[in-house]
Amino acid sequence: MAIKRVGVVGCGQMGSGIVQVCVQSGYSVVVSEPNAELLKKGLAAIDASLTKGVQKEKITPADKEAALSRIKGTVDAGDFRDCELVIEAATENLELKKRLFAELDKVCPPEAILATNTSCLSIIDMAMVTQRPEKVLGLHFMNPVPIMKLLEIVRTVATSEATLETGKSFGRSLGKTIVIAQDAPGFLVNRLMVPQILVAIRMLESGVATKEDIDTSLTLGLNHPMGPLALADLIGLDTLLYIASGIYEEFRDNMYHAPVMLRKMVAAGFLGRKTGKGFYDYKK
Repeated sequence: MAIKRVGVVGCGQMGSGIVQVCVQSGYSVVVSEPNAELLKKGLAAIDASLTKGVQKEKITPADKEAALSRIKGTVDAGDFRDCELVIEAATENLELKKRLFAELDKVCPPEAILATNTSCLSIIDMAMVTQRPEKVLGLHFMNPVPIMKLLEIVRTVATSEATLETGKSFGRSLGKTIVIAQDAPGFLVNRLMVPQILVAIRMLESGVATKEDIDTSLTLGLNHPMGPLALADLIGLDTLLYIASGIYEEFRDNMYHAPVMLRKMVAAGFLGRKTGKGFYDYKK
């Protein structure tokens, strides 16, 4: 099936990035938010990101305007009726995602593929609220979406081979490198990444080293582009806690058990870049 029109549910940090890479790759995109205020904020983030691209001479002003012209913002799920692929990028809450998938299943044409950008939740649970579980898969983009080259495609036990192949072709059309994961908590990237970040938090918690020295050890010692604590701030400490807890609940492996420091920081609202304070202070 040829994909020409893509739907994206949610225009937050991940959703706006997905919209951007899709329109820059020539797709027409319908993006939704529950209300006009959130939609306006998300569209403004896309505009700002494209403007930075122009300023850095990565794209031309004409490229920016062409990309923006391919976006239709909406607060009406009915506007997804003409999409061949819809990617859900809402908050990491399984019940919310199941409600969205049930709604999309009623709105979208029977041949349309429904995908989720979840980083850890059970995709088969979302698929089974639809009448098309064979057409449901995970398309887990990395953050920030316009920069990161990897796309995890997650197949459930019900995902058809045709759906998987369409997902792979779509991902490659966005310039992404594809890896295939099974529908298990954390998939590939988070299953590998989360223990490393949690170890770094435990080291800081126990006074082994400062946050700066822990991060510098990985950036200069292991050639990572970003230290684990700075990365946690970028991801969002609440998101990190949610992912870690989800994997721990499934496997009961202590390396995924969230440190007390992480739980207390989330309780205090110190969530990283999005709140201006996490392991580092971003308000300055």
